[in-house]
Amino acid sequence: MDLPEAILKERLINFLKEDIGLGDITTDILIPKGSKAKGRIIAKEKGGLLLAGISEVKLLFSILDLETKGNFKDGEWVNFGDTILTVYGDAGLILMSERTALNLLMRMCGIATLTRNLSEKIKKLGVKTKISATRKVAPGLLYFDKKAVKIGGGDTHRMHLEDAILIKDNHIALVGGLENAINLAKRASFTKKIEIEVRDKEQAVEATLLGADIIMLDNFSPQEVEETLKILREKGLREKVIIEVSGGVTEENLLDYARLEPDIISLGQLTHSVRAVDISLQVESFIF
Repeated sequence: MDLPEAILKERLINFLKEDIGLGDITTDILIPKGSKAKGRIIAKEKGGLLLAGISEVKLLFSILDLETKGNFKDGEWVNFGDTILTVYGDAGLILMSERTALNLLMRMCGIATLTRNLSEKIKKLGVKTKISATRKVAPGLLYFDKKAVKIGGGDTHRMHLEDAILIKDNHIALVGGLENAINLAKRASFTKKIEIEVRDKEQAVEATLLGADIIMLDNFSPQEVEETLKILREKGLREKVIIEVSGGVTEENLLDYARLEPDIISLGQLTHSVRAVDISLQVESFIF
């Protein structure tokens, strides 16, 4: 999951433009032009973190003709105090780009680390349920957030609206019912799966019988999920659909849902309210 470099460069340049504005007044006043510096990007997160965004940060620095060195790659675990990356070059440019680089790295690592930790919790149960993201991402960050989820071992879910048909309660209300919604959806390309957001176990059965590929149990309690899966099994329908549990799932109740073995558990928490991990950049030396 990597964008072509030219497209990625454009996005990173826009991030830099947004932060820098007309220039870094502090650096311009304090740092002599032409000064050279070396800085270390250091993991400060207690307990360590999973790396995501290394390739993006390296590219961001290269746009400014800054050199980077480091052996760590995306998907590797680093511990407190580890030097993730070293950057060399113009001191003013290092300081000017510091915040943009760190903000992106801290967020992507935060998403990847949380995704990995939650995936590992489920794996210990011995079930095949997979963690997934949702489309609840900040505008402009979709690619970076989704890539971080993938690095963490989660599923990205839909990247864009055209990826799959997802019929929600508002769609059903506007077209006059579930059956009509599914029949209309079947007119789309054969390459597009049809997912239905349902409100109760009866609707889950109905949607399966009507030919939905994926059933989203939206805001179901663990007990309601259990009852729905039970009735689908009793009717010989469980293996005919992918079951996604979404809404109301938290880090605290995740295992209550995972024990029931739905196929997918999607959490908006992975992206919409993730905590950025602690990473800093320390300038170690100036050469005038």
